[in-house]
Amino acid sequence: MNSSSEIWIEKYRPKTLDEVAGQKEIVARLRMYAASKSLPHLLFTGSAGIGKTTCAVALARELFGDTWSMNFRELNASDERGIDVVRTQIKQFARTSPLGDAEFKVLFLDEADALTNDAQAALRRTMENYAETCRFILSCNYSSKIIDPIQSRCAIYRFKPLTEDAVREQMDRIAKNEGISVEENAYPAIFYVAQGDMRKAINALQGAAIVSDTVTAENAYAVTSTANPKEIADLLEVVLEGDFETGVHMLSALMYDKGIAPNELLIQLYCAVSAASPDVLDRKVRADFIDAIGEADFRLSEGANPAIQMDALIAKFVRRIQV
Repeated sequence: MNSSSEIWIEKYRPKTLDEVAGQKEIVARLRMYAASKSLPHLLFTGSAGIGKTTCAVALARELFGDTWSMNFRELNASDERGIDVVRTQIKQFARTSPLGDAEFKVLFLDEADALTNDAQAALRRTMENYAETCRFILSCNYSSKIIDPIQSRCAIYRFKPLTEDAVREQMDRIAKNEGISVEENAYPAIFYVAQGDMRKAINALQGAAIVSDTVTAENAYAVTSTANPKEIADLLEVVLEGDFETGVHMLSALMYDKGIAPNELLIQLYCAVSAASPDVLDRKVRADFIDAIGEADFRLSEGANPAIQMDALIAKFVRRIQV
């Protein structure tokens, strides 16, 4: 195995639009902007790790060529959320002239949904006043948190979660370059861990490659503190049999022996309940289980005791089966 200590997320970050995985339709449209050397304001929206930042940087590289780093700036709005960042850093960059042969500069504002409403209102004015010298690419997880005046000024691109094929293609490329062996059962395990997030997938692959010469499903789950789907299925089976004590014991083993976070277990339980066949869970029971998972998730987010809430969830499952 290659003993390189580099972080693979950065090492294998796509440099061009052609290298971006899983977003063919969006890449095709961005490539047209690069070819025409023209760009409107853009709004990228979607979950984490699916290529929003990568596409912005790759687009800048293709727009500006060798001068891309001088005409492109990236800011993270979650670091400074207030109006001052718009009035100082953003405005200062936007009003200066582009360098080289470029007709405009590009400012990429990541996690723009973290900006306050006042900051977004100031940003809207900045986008208007300096449209000739600067184009804005905003990135967010939830477009509903971006005010309408900004949304109406942007071409909106909604990034979809990456498919298993897209994740596997990238895993194969990295494994080949790093000279590591990946068992066939590791690919679905890595995708299960990643849930469409390429960064999680690459981290899982690198972590598993460090602990073993061969990447397997077992060490992929282990290095990411993720329960094996079979363990979740076994827990669900015990609950459906109405065995509360065994269910609590199995849940405690996952939380305390394996160190899996309660909110991660809730996500895995939700996936297992959603994917269960009608023969295992009828529609009404499935709906009640998902409702109970949602309530537990909310209570944990509000600071409730994890042990009590997770045991209460198992109790609700068992009581629903015994009705």
